[in-house]
Amino acid sequence: MNLTHLFDLSLIGRAERTALEWRGRTFTFGELDSRSNRVAHLLARRGLRAGDRLAVCLANCVEWIDLYLACVKLGVIVVPVNILYKGREMAHILGDAEPAALVAADGAAPGDRDCAVPVWQAAQMAEEAEGLPAERPAAALEGSTPAALVYTSGTTGASKGAILTHDNFAANAIGLLTAWQISDSDRFLLALPLFHVHGLGNGLHCWITSGCRMRLLERFEHHKAPGAFLDFRPTLFFGVPTMYIRLLETAPEAAREIGGFMRLFVSGSAALAPHVLEGFCERFGHTILERYGMSETLMIASNPYIGERRAGTVGLALPGVSMRLVEGEIQVKGASVFAGYWRREEATRAALEGGWFRTGDLGERSSDGYYTLCGRKSDLIISGGFNIYPREIEEFLEEQPEVAEAAVVGRPDAIRGESPVAFVALRSAVEPDELARRCRAKLASFKTPREFRVVQRLPRNAMGKVQKHLL
Repeated sequence: MNLTHLFDLSLIGRAERTALEWRGRTFTFGELDSRSNRVAHLLARRGLRAGDRLAVCLANCVEWIDLYLACVKLGVIVVPVNILYKGREMAHILGDAEPAALVAADGAAPGDRDCAVPVWQAAQMAEEAEGLPAERPAAALEGSTPAALVYTSGTTGASKGAILTHDNFAANAIGLLTAWQISDSDRFLLALPLFHVHGLGNGLHCWITSGCRMRLLERFEHHKAPGAFLDFRPTLFFGVPTMYIRLLETAPEAAREIGGFMRLFVSGSAALAPHVLEGFCERFGHTILERYGMSETLMIASNPYIGERRAGTVGLALPGVSMRLVEGEIQVKGASVFAGYWRREEATRAALEGGWFRTGDLGERSSDGYYTLCGRKSDLIISGGFNIYPREIEEFLEEQPEVAEAAVVGRPDAIRGESPVAFVALRSAVEPDELARRCRAKLASFKTPREFRVVQRLPRNAMGKVQKHLL
């Protein structure tokens, strides 16, 4: 089987049912099937075949869904690109994945007008596809066929493409539908970005497979969020800790009403502070369900839907997932674990040993199977649900003529969980505001350090390694 067989439970089996709400419009599953078939014919006319890559850099929209379904049907590999990325970040992904084209909103590569690949305008493609056949094009696909290349940075700062197959996504969706009791009677509010594996691998796949009704938001806007809940009256919501912190600002009366029709709130991509869990329960009457996953593995563990949702833990291994601790590091095996890193055999061998993926996360396991994350072997920073690998920022800062050396560490942030702080030793004078400006010009906004501290030298151990714990 492949993802089309799973999606057809809704695209064909529930063709007449309302599937999607987007900016006041509704679409049935049958309409989404026909729309994506037309886009698939368009991609084929433009020369794309199974195994080719297509980069997509779009904010949430129905065209994103059309493109993704079209690629799944053709066997084209989707390369989701964060819309906040600048030219420097974009160039690396495009150079590594070598996509046939990049789809963007306005026909221009974000942050860089001199893009290395053709740039296609999403709106123009949608218009062109309208006149093409609505029948599905034929394609021979296997479960092992790659469906997406999701780029995730490493401690070296070099972003790597995790190869996620049809089987990986299917196993993940089936496991979550079972564990979280998601069905076609749910109403799903999705504000997570589809360019992120949380929104794509969990949100989009669970929605289509279950056949529930979804309202898609372009992005999460905390001042509009309570109104969206009250208007749509969802039963299901996936979010990151930053969203839940903002939702705590909801007026008590509105929070109680929202809690009355909601069935399940899920949080992931970063740790949820116990006081947020407790405050949310008090205000909304719901205990948020925390889970744990990674780009390379999709979902790994979850607190139970029925049973104790234990604060500070990420719960139990999900169906079909095996977890173990090796010298304190969490390792994972299962059908949702990726096929390897794109064109990086050495990195794949280092990450996978006997089918076990080394997460780099340190953890503890209780006697009854609940896992607690205790830190990371790498110095990854998670800010607002986005992964920030300090080495990437450090390398950019060290390219600046005034900077001799740099180190970036995370500090607690009440809203975003963590935020990056840069320590710099200088060759010549430069204002911190100027360094911040250069970072904003070349890096995604969430990667720009919130503070720059000038030091005489970075603390190092006898082997010359920077002692970040001192910083």
